[in-house]
Amino acid sequence: MGVLPVPAEVRAILLDIEGTTTPIAFVQETLFPYIKDNVKEYLRAHWEEEECQRDVGLLRKQAQEDSSLDGAVPIPLESGSGEEELERIIQAIVDNVHWQMSLDRKTTALKQLQGHMWRAAYATGHVKGEIFEDVVPAIRKWREAGMKVYIYSSGSVEAQKLLFGYSTEGDILELFDGHFDTKIGPKVESESYRRIAASIGCATNNILFLTDVPREANAAEEADTHVAVVIRPGNAGLTDDEKSYYSLISSFTELFLPSST
Repeated sequence: MGVLPVPAEVRAILLDIEGTTTPIAFVQETLFPYIKDNVKEYLRAHWEEEECQRDVGLLRKQAQEDSSLDGAVPIPLESGSGEEELERIIQAIVDNVHWQMSLDRKTTALKQLQGHMWRAAYATGHVKGEIFEDVVPAIRKWREAGMKVYIYSSGSVEAQKLLFGYSTEGDILELFDGHFDTKIGPKVESESYRRIAASIGCATNNILFLTDVPREANAAEEADTHVAVVIRPGNAGLTDDEKSYYSLISSFTELFLPSST
């Protein structure tokens, strides 16, 4: 794909995670299966903790909102303290989590529980965040050239910080100037990129957004944000029209900063 010059007005680089800094396979084959395989054990171990009960409360509220959806799994209220009832409720939560994940839902309730489970997994060394090998050296160069670097992902800010704090490259959180998740808005809506620009104190055309998803790239472009689409192993293929329309890179090293001349 060659070299992609970064427009002179760009002051900040905004990075997607899945398929951009991190292999999609890590998310699909490590992070998500960890939740499915360990949610019951996690709930049993942490049930009495306040944080876990808050997570359960959010999941129960979400289940009520979802009650009219096909295949929705209700989560009953506790009526006593019997061991058998507790197991029944935990199983209902497990079934609900599995159902939500099978639909690739991104509810706050699900994301919060996943974030807390991943925190425990990272802290105990059961999971390490995978980073493409070109990412860290490139970001260090960008920062040396005066660029600010931010993350924007559908995963929660907490989950982002865990991935980069416990990564295969060590703790690399110092490389980022800030993190955004869908609390600032969906990644496929242009207004989200205007909010990010306002939050970091620049114009939208001072930002270069790197993503593997054309719909996100399109939304960012509508907000007058510069965009490059990242081609990585395992990413969804692009149409011929998308390939000819978007600036494409297969490695962060292909970005050429004017200040590096």
